[in-house]
Amino acid sequence: MSPPTRTHRSFQDLLEDGRIHVFDGAMGTLLYERGVFVNVCYDALNLERPDLVGRIHAEYAAAGAEILETNTFGANPVKLSAFGLEERTREINREGALLARRAAPRAVILGSVGPLGVRIEPWGPTGQDEAEAYFRAQVEGLLEGGVDGFVLETFSDFRELEAAFRAVRSLSDLPVVAQMSLGPDLRTAYGMEPEALAKELDLLGAEVVGWNCSVGPAIILEALEFLAQATSRPLAAQPNAGLPRPVGDRRIYMASPDYMAQYARRFVEAGVRFVGGCCGTNPEHIRRIAEAVGSVGPKVVVGVGERGAGLPRTSDGGAEGPSRVGHHKPVPLERRSVFGAALARGEFLRTVELLPPRGWDVAEMVAAARAAREGGAHAVTLADTPRGLTRMGSVAAGLVVQQQAGVEAVVHYSCRNRNMMGMISDLLGAAAAGIRNLLLVSGDPPAPMPGPGFQPAFDIDSIGLTNVVAALNRGVGPGGNPIGSPTRFVVGVAANPGAPDLDREVGRFRWKVEAGAEFAITQPVFQAEVLERFLERVAEWSIPLLAALWPLRSLREAEFLANEVPGVVVPPWVLARMADAEARGPEAARREGLRVAREVLEAIRPMVRGVHLHVSGGDVGWALGLFEE
Repeated sequence: MSPPTRTHRSFQDLLEDGRIHVFDGAMGTLLYERGVFVNVCYDALNLERPDLVGRIHAEYAAAGAEILETNTFGANPVKLSAFGLEERTREINREGALLARRAAPRAVILGSVGPLGVRIEPWGPTGQDEAEAYFRAQVEGLLEGGVDGFVLETFSDFRELEAAFRAVRSLSDLPVVAQMSLGPDLRTAYGMEPEALAKELDLLGAEVVGWNCSVGPAIILEALEFLAQATSRPLAAQPNAGLPRPVGDRRIYMASPDYMAQYARRFVEAGVRFVGGCCGTNPEHIRRIAEAVGSVGPKVVVGVGERGAGLPRTSDGGAEGPSRVGHHKPVPLERRSVFGAALARGEFLRTVELLPPRGWDVAEMVAAARAAREGGAHAVTLADTPRGLTRMGSVAAGLVVQQQAGVEAVVHYSCRNRNMMGMISDLLGAAAAGIRNLLLVSGDPPAPMPGPGFQPAFDIDSIGLTNVVAALNRGVGPGGNPIGSPTRFVVGVAANPGAPDLDREVGRFRWKVEAGAEFAITQPVFQAEVLERFLERVAEWSIPLLAALWPLRSLREAEFLANEVPGVVVPPWVLARMADAEARGPEAARREGLRVAREVLEAIRPMVRGVHLHVSGGDVGWALGLFEE
């Protein structure tokens, strides 16, 4: 179906006339108020309930909205995949545009594009090119439906907004409104401050820039004052109807239409030309906003030069090299920790892995750490809730070991069940307390639990966290905001030479190195050939590698590792030797397990920069003889 013939002014016309123009308000919260449950795909209502969506569009137009946004905020392949609708991305977006046009033939229709709902690089596994491709699928459908332009809205990661903008520009030169969201502290969810963000928005190349969603009009106005000083581009403001308040089992937006209208006038006085509403607003809010700004002329912001003046331009109209907060150079590796200094000198490293206690009594852990130190370990590592079972936190355990056992700790830090901001808070605290060495891991899944609600949450994985920590070592947070003095972490990651999908593991190892990893520790190795094959594949991204050895204590332990620990390859000949030894008694089995580990060490010694000792049960003394070799 071809888009309807235009019978209205274009968005470009509105950009050029110098007047104030009114956007519509919320779609999602209004659909919810009208009986659509939250577990429904709201974007798919373009196909399933077009009468309902069209009626809301018509009500906004009747209230005075000159610009309508399509009901496609979440209509990208990633979000639609949660409903099994990713193959209908273009159709849902096309129908969303056609539906808005039919409902309000004289309105300007902008294609609404929101975030993907996943972290993108460098904080997540989705590449910039992948993100751009997802957005492009959505943009294609909106163009087929005949939109007059695009509104990229409610983005908290500027890199993701850039990917969406590039997707639009790769297919169309229609005008783009680019809007970020901020929290009550005037920072994005990534901690980016309004001054830096305003400059980035100015350099992006979008025809209109502004803020929307997340907060109410008072905070949006404050953020607009920063933006007005950074750009001469037309400004847009679409705040929520205040912050939602819990009322019973619902969250209600409390800002009245009169209050929103009062702030709409203030927006215009601050330089805004495009004003509307986001979550919690309805046609009555828009009616009052339209009445309030109808007689107000735009303010001319003085003192801001031509956008990006003096900067070299790129082919898409943006400026090269968007401004970033200046980075510090990381503290040299040899000055960060004793372990880091040994890495820098090229020593053959020896570490021992310990389990924090299940309770708060640290005596056994401290005794094992002292034994490891006396046995020649450069450091002990503290596991972070291995196998998803509850134990003392690894950061606290690492501090105890350093203070009471006199040996440096390498703290395992897991991404599981932590969000990125919480991780940064933990790690800044760890840095202040004296933790210097990290092993960043995505984390084991938790032990199965009965009933719903026990699924692990992963905000970012170990690759994203490596990027975060590498940035902290340069003195900046994920939003580009300075943190003061750089942290001094020695950044380690895990490697799994026996991974069932070796291609994927090699790719992830490469990304970890590129993100800033400075050493790696493997899963337990029982076969030199497995490690050798992995090292050949990752030779291009070589960093110091410590091979994990696990001296087996029993046949049962060997069978458990072989069958129930993903990625650990215990060859049949090891199982056979452990079975023969155990037939002679438990002590014979322990001696045989140590003998196997010694043979593996002899075979892999020329390939690696160190050895990492796993000893189950906390009894490290009997296995420390491996270090002497």
